[in-house]
Amino acid sequence: MRRGVRVALDIGDARIGVASSDPHGILATPVETVRRGPGDLDRIVTLVHDLEAFEVVVGLPRSLNGGEGPAAVRIRETTELIRQKLVASEAARDDNQIATDGVEQVRTTAVRMVDERFTTVTAERMLRERGKKGAKRRAVVDQAAAVVILQHALDFERETGNPPGRPL
Repeated sequence: MRRGVRVALDIGDARIGVASSDPHGILATPVETVRRGPGDLDRIVTLVHDLEAFEVVVGLPRSLNGGEGPAAVRIRETTELIRQKLVASEAARDDNQIATDGVEQVRTTAVRMVDERFTTVTAERMLRERGKKGAKRRAVVDQAAAVVILQHALDFERETGNPPGRPL
């Protein structure tokens, strides 16, 4: 199991749910819900840096037969924008330079995409069972879905020894 904090994103049209893991990769916890709009991706990059995450795991919605629809295309596009912003912000950070054999390299945060089938349904059910209703549930369901995505990814890596999903 690789050590370090991971951040998970549940990207939707209206909100992005954010969760993070502990440095040992055992437990996923909710962080915040970022409202979509101006500055949303900058906020995600800030959270990734503030949490000192080495990896971002993004849920990719697939159909039951494993195919990808329009939502998956939008999420792939948004994920690529986040990856580009991470690369640019990491290159600009002086403290992120590491010397290897006299050559400076920029450390970059890995971005991986994982199957998120049923995560929102699972999150909705968990919140309903805990008594969250209506607007209160909608306010946190994206965070809860990000927790489900990340916990599944952590469990997968712990069980198989392989990183979850596919790198972007």
